[in-house]
Amino acid sequence: QVQLVESGGGLVQAGGSLRLSCAASGRTFSRYSMGWFRQAPGKDREFVVRIWSDGNTYYADSVKGRFTISRDNAKNTVFLQMNSLKPEDTAVYYCAASQSPYSGRDYKTYNYWGQGTQVTVSS
Repeated sequence: QVQLVESGGGLVQAGGSLRLSCAASGRTFSRYSMGWFRQAPGKDREFVVRIWSDGNTYYADSVKGRFTISRDNAKNTVFLQMNSLKPEDTAVYYCAASQSPYSGRDYKTYNYWGQGTQVTVSS
């Protein structure tokens, strides 16, 4: 069983930055694909970015060039640096872990989820 705990959300003005963290339990973190998803009120869960165990990354077009995902396997933590935030980035952000080392953008392929952290970007 893997537990994920997100932190770092908050309220920020448009153009600002936030850094989300996701701390994972378990001894096999380095083998997991990790992803960030988000869900705005009244909308479906949306893929944001994923990182494989080898560090390979893939971003949604809506965040490419503004968001950066990274992972520290020694600390069982994945980070999401969000720059140039826009009001449309407002959502609850979820960290997810997949036992497959090569999971993609389909949320159904992720086995474990955090509780979510709210990100609100004001205009």
